[in-house]
Amino acid sequence: MSTHLELKDVHLRIGDQLTVKGEVLHDAERFQIDLGRDENDLALHFNPRFHDDADGAVLVCNSKCAGSWGDEIRDVHNPLHRGSEVKIVLKMCGDVFEVTLPHGHELQFPNRDGVDLISYVRIKGDFKVTSFKIC
Repeated sequence: MSTHLELKDVHLRIGDQLTVKGEVLHDAERFQIDLGRDENDLALHFNPRFHDDADGAVLVCNSKCAGSWGDEIRDVHNPLHRGSEVKIVLKMCGDVFEVTLPHGHELQFPNRDGVDLISYVRIKGDFKVTSFKIC
């Protein structure tokens, strides 16, 4: 069963972090964690893919401004595996977002539009959320 969790009027500021725990579904193709103002303005689109035609399993990050996607940043080192329990920490650090994944894997994605307040969070796809915390 895929997840669709959408929160509006969140107040995630520079220095704050979102911790998501859950299970990647056994038959997962992809899931996403989005942070932004709304679904058309995303400062961070974090999108693990487990069967991407070009690279196999890959982590994709992007941003969306006024409904238009930016250039994807792809990381072929995907430490997430189907059927695994995971903890993902997304931290807003001013000019970058830091994403901490299992096994010490970290990635950074630029805060392309200089967003200083995240008011929208969405988790969607082949992932079962078991815990969600903003601090």
